[in-house]
Amino acid sequence: MMRAARLHAVNEPMRIEEIAKPRACGTDVVVEVKACGMVPNLANVLNNWENWYPHQPLPPKPATFGLDPAGIVHEVGEQVVALKPGDRVYVNPLRSCGACHACASGNQMKCDYFTFAGYFGFNRNSLEIYKRYPGGGFAQFMRAPQSAIVKIPDNMTFPQAARMGYLGTSYSALKKLGNLAGKSLIINGATGTLGVGATMFALAMGISTIYAVARGKPLLEKLKCLAPNRIEIFSSLDGKVADWVRSKHHSGADLMLDSLGAVADVNAMRDAMMGVKRGGTIVNIGGTGADMLFNTKWWMDNSMVLTGSAWLSTAEGIEIAELVRSGAVDLSVLEARTYPLDQINEAINGVASGDGGFTNYVLEP
Repeated sequence: MMRAARLHAVNEPMRIEEIAKPRACGTDVVVEVKACGMVPNLANVLNNWENWYPHQPLPPKPATFGLDPAGIVHEVGEQVVALKPGDRVYVNPLRSCGACHACASGNQMKCDYFTFAGYFGFNRNSLEIYKRYPGGGFAQFMRAPQSAIVKIPDNMTFPQAARMGYLGTSYSALKKLGNLAGKSLIINGATGTLGVGATMFALAMGISTIYAVARGKPLLEKLKCLAPNRIEIFSSLDGKVADWVRSKHHSGADLMLDSLGAVADVNAMRDAMMGVKRGGTIVNIGGTGADMLFNTKWWMDNSMVLTGSAWLSTAEGIEIAELVRSGAVDLSVLEARTYPLDQINEAINGVASGDGGFTNYVLEP
C-alpha cells in the first residue's frame, strides 16, 4: 500500500488515502516519487476546468493528480532494458498511443491520444489513456512507460527536476523558433514560470537580445540580472509593447514567445505580436483562453508564422538534463518551496496566490 492525495469531486479539498501501490510489468516502470511540481494553474483546473473546457477531460475520480514528478526508479518491468532501480529520473507526464505516425516520429504531442497524466486530457481519447495510466505524482509511487523517463544528472535536485515540464515547454517552443543565435526575441509574460524558463534557455541558445515584457517591475529587474547586457525590460502597464519594441529597433523583433496564462487579456498578446518584424515567427505556449481578432492580411502580407507549442518530448527532456549537467543552464537561480503530502491543499492555495516564475511549488510525498 501507499499514501496518495486524491480528488473525489471538483471544488473539494484533496484527501490523503491509502491505496494499492502500482507494480511494474512489460515496458513500464514504477518510480518512488521524491518531488512533484505544483502547476501554477492547478487551482483553476481543479475548480473550473470541467466548466471552462468540458471537451478536455480530467482523470476519472477519485483521481491522483500531479503533473511534474521526479524520483528514483523503484521497479522495472521485464521488457525494460535501459533503466534500473536506483536511477534518478524525471517522469514526463505526456502519454500517447505509441503506435501512430506522430508517436513513431517523436512528435507525441501531435498524437490524437495526447494526454497529461495527473492533469487533464486534450480530447475524449484521453479517457482510454487514463484506463492504462490513471495516477499522477501526488503519491508515494507511480507507474509510467519507460518512454516517459528522463535520467537526471547529479547536479539537478529533485525539486528542480519537478519543474522540468514547464522548463521543457519553454525549451521546446524556443526550438520551434529556429536558430536563435544573433536574433532578438520578445518574451511576453516574461516573469512567469514559462517566461523565466524561456529566458534562461534563450540565453543559453545564443539569443542576442530579449525584450522581456510583464507587468511587475521588481520581477522584471530580477530577470534582467540574469544577463544585463542582453535583456531589455518593459512593464506592459507603461504603454504599448509594440511601440516600445520598435523604439528599440524600428523593424521590430525577429521572434516572439507568448507565455501569458489562461485568464490573461488576449489583447496583450496581440499588442506584443505587432512588435515582430516582417517574416517573423510567433509561438504561443501560455494558453490564453479567448478568441483573438487581428487582421489576417497583415499575417499574409508580412509572411508571419504563428504556431502553438504544448509541452516537451522525452527527447527534449534528455537535452535539458544534459544542458544542466554541463552547466550551460544554471538552475540555482530558481527557488523551490516544498510541502509534505499532508499539506497538499495548503500548497495548492499557495500556488494560486502567485509569486513569480523564479519560485516553483513542490510536493514531497
